[in-house]
Amino acid sequence: MRITLWVRPGAARTEVGGERVGALIVRVTAPAVDGRATEAALAAVAAALGVRRRSVTLITGASSRTKIVDVDGGDQRMLASLLARAPGQAGR
Repeated sequence: MRITLWVRPGAARTEVGGERVGALIVRVTAPAVDGRATEAALAAVAAALGVRRRSVTLITGASSRTKIVDVDGGDQRMLASLLARAPGQAGR
């Protein structure tokens, strides 16, 4: 499945959940330096969807807050649940 992400680097904690203009919000503690935030976001999405990191492939947005990824083996119901979470409730 293809997912649009909105990544917030430098967050207090890593969490996945909530929606911003149709994109899944991913907050990561990693800074936006040398692709660290992107890699952290991909790993967080994989963990949240219960798939291996290698199942999440970046399609576009390597240097943007908005990214598009493909997830092999992702569950649509889990994605819907993550999108429905209120901001700040993602890690709970």
